Amino acid sequence: MRLYNTLKQRKEEFIPINEKHVKMYVCGPTVYNFFHIGNARPFIVFDVLRRYFEYIGYKVEYIQNFTDVDDKIINKAFEEGISPTEVSEKYIKEYFVDADGLGVNRATAHPKVSENIDAIINMIEKLIENGLAYDVDGNVYYRVAKFKSYGKLSKQATKDLENGASGRILINTEKEDPLDFALWKKEKSGELSWDSPWGKGRPGWHIECSAMSRKFLGDTIDIHGGGQDLIFPHHENEIAQSEGTTNKPFANYWIHNGYININNEKMSKSKGNFFTIRDISQEIDLEVVRFFILSAQYRNPINFSKDLLKQANTALSRLYNTRDNLLFLLENNRNVDNEGKIEDWVISLSKYKKSFKESMDDDLNTAEALAVLFELSKEINSSIDESTNRKSLEECISIFNELTNVLGVVSKNKEKLLDVEIEEMIERRQIARINKDFAMSDLIRDELKEKGIILEDTRDGVKWKRVQ
Repeated sequence: MRLYNTLKQRKEEFIPINEKHVKMYVCGPTVYNFFHIGNARPFIVFDVLRRYFEYIGYKVEYIQNFTDVDDKIINKAFEEGISPTEVSEKYIKEYFVDADGLGVNRATAHPKVSENIDAIINMIEKLIENGLAYDVDGNVYYRVAKFKSYGKLSKQATKDLENGASGRILINTEKEDPLDFALWKKEKSGELSWDSPWGKGRPGWHIECSAMSRKFLGDTIDIHGGGQDLIFPHHENEIAQSEGTTNKPFANYWIHNGYININNEKMSKSKGNFFTIRDISQEIDLEVVRFFILSAQYRNPINFSKDLLKQANTALSRLYNTRDNLLFLLENNRNVDNEGKIEDWVISLSKYKKSFKESMDDDLNTAEALAVLFELSKEINSSIDESTNRKSLEECISIFNELTNVLGVVSKNKEKLLDVEIEEMIERRQIARINKDFAMSDLIRDELKEKGIILEDTRDGVKWKRVQ
């Protein structure tokens, strides 16, 4: 498998530190509100990466944190008239509601900043001991100039960064250098705070991921992931903190997904094009959002619009139709097992498994992997009928489910797709046919077609499929 490593700016063969064991850390949400469509992309992308590693035989330790100590949480607490802890706990619960809707599996652990203060303080103490951090009246800063490889991830030279910083008005004059960043913030009235060697206060944003990654996964991990917007300064600062503490490489592979634009514009609250996943879920099944996001290779920018979601819904329905046609034939199969032999054309479907793996091995190219699924779907649909034996149908379903499960799509039961109203209409049509009331039968068929349900009369009963 080859993955694009932001650190090296090229695709590299993935070689884990320990054979068949992957340690992966991915930055999670700051829990002060429902997460938006841009947040959803890394959650889905790295969920699929984890699923694929497990599919090809790796054990995966996957850590995704919750930032539950942050200015945004404190501001939200003032707005809602509740404590910062109540805000974070509320939106952690809401995160899981929406993540479940998107088919995102739970991480191995979801550590919170508030529960790992000791690990954070220990790391800051080590950085001070190593001469890479300093205390100014209870505020502790990282001394960027002392970390010689600062900028290696974002490919920004320290000199260029200094020139950019020098043009800004520096509100905080206690720092030794404009590039220095906060590791520990002195207590302010009304904020969460903890005791520390530098007085009461709370962690800066960047230190939390370094400390929790080290605590749960060790000094050096295989993969650190997140959105492209985190490369600088967050991930750059994580490297400085972690490697400044241990004097060892922090992560061997840095994986970043591209941006999501809304109707070809950058997402922004001020532009009114800001969509939370909760908002979207009121209009369309979130599995469609997952499918839509996976329809582009993760490093490429992707444009989001309601029209594109409708197209994704139609495409996903085609895969569901294949799955449901297979289940229908299997449930109504009257063919003797044909000596229990799987038909030759079904055996040849293994070529799609090979193509699927080649796509995923090429930097997790889910767009190509989905194309393979549609090719598989087309061949199955054109080959199966009432005469297909049970063993062949079972093998088709097995291959189809195996590949869709890796991507986390086509995961819902058929019963959820067909509501009571449509079931009753199909039953009424069957009664009309029995009574030779063909005008009524045709009328019901046309009504179902308007609802996006296409019927097919077979000797084993009525088959149906969605077309929208």
